[in-house]
Amino acid sequence: MKIKKTRVLSGVRASHSSLHLGNYLGAIRGMVELQNKVGHETFYMVADLHGITTSFNPKMLHKNRLEAAKDLLAAGIDPEKSAVFLQADVPEHVELAYLLSSVSQVPELMRMPSKKDEYRKYADDGQLKGVSFALLGYPVLMAADILLYKAEKVPIGEDQLPHLEFTRKVARRLNVKYGLRLPVPEAVLSNELRVPSISEKGKKMSKSTPESAIFLNDSYEEIKKKIFGMSTDAGKGFRAPRKHDAVYALFTLVELVIGSDRRRELEKQYLGSGDGVRYSEVKLELVDAIYNLLKPIQTRRRDLDNNPAKLRGILDEGAMKASKVASITLDEIKGAMGLS
Repeated sequence: MKIKKTRVLSGVRASHSSLHLGNYLGAIRGMVELQNKVGHETFYMVADLHGITTSFNPKMLHKNRLEAAKDLLAAGIDPEKSAVFLQADVPEHVELAYLLSSVSQVPELMRMPSKKDEYRKYADDGQLKGVSFALLGYPVLMAADILLYKAEKVPIGEDQLPHLEFTRKVARRLNVKYGLRLPVPEAVLSNELRVPSISEKGKKMSKSTPESAIFLNDSYEEIKKKIFGMSTDAGKGFRAPRKHDAVYALFTLVELVIGSDRRRELEKQYLGSGDGVRYSEVKLELVDAIYNLLKPIQTRRRDLDNNPAKLRGILDEGAMKASKVASITLDEIKGAMGLS
């Protein structure tokens, strides 16, 4: 008897040239765990179509989407276990997004919390002249991404919950209006690791602020320079460091990379009656730990850098696997809508 597998869809945007430590600890590591979990069928994409919702450089987009794919594979996504593909290589995404736009309402798209700031950013004198149809329809394309694979589980951060709720609404509308039986997907909240910025107090590591992040392809010397540039204090205090304290980010990175026991040791030293924390030693320990974590990723990454045909083969095969599943769903929805 064939056991039905739970389908999972996740992806990364191709908006920057490299993923960083925050991406790995907060999302990719969880994606690797899901692909290795018995009873799960995983689809992992580079969301290059989402990268054209705002102004973009075609040459950089072309480069960045391949770089993101290499980072995913180097970080442990296994093409033998997961379909790894570029979103634009599976045309069903665009076609289904158009079909879903017929059951999507403009006001609810404009109210999407995660997009309001972007709408204001591109607005012109209070009007939406600078907002593209693609940006407005971002949640519709995301819904198409998920529903194409009948994904039952979607690993996301809390900030993406409104988008998933929109997808759930669209699935219900299609089911009621056209008699379909699409799964209503559920969120698998990521472990919500907020990997701190190494340069901005109170903020998280971000690709859009390169100096705040340690990238997966950073060399030992680059990692050392960034870590040794982190803020510190006298090494002693009357309470454990809190979010906006100078050394909070350092203590948090120690916990995320080395472990919670090591952080507790540092906090004990920080609060104790001795000499306090010697930050140069802690930073060097952290540099070594980060480099050792990233070293196997960088080794796998070099193999892909030196073998573009291998990468292309993996992505083509992944797109074929994805399209095989996506085309069945698309035909089902088109049939229900009277289009086939």
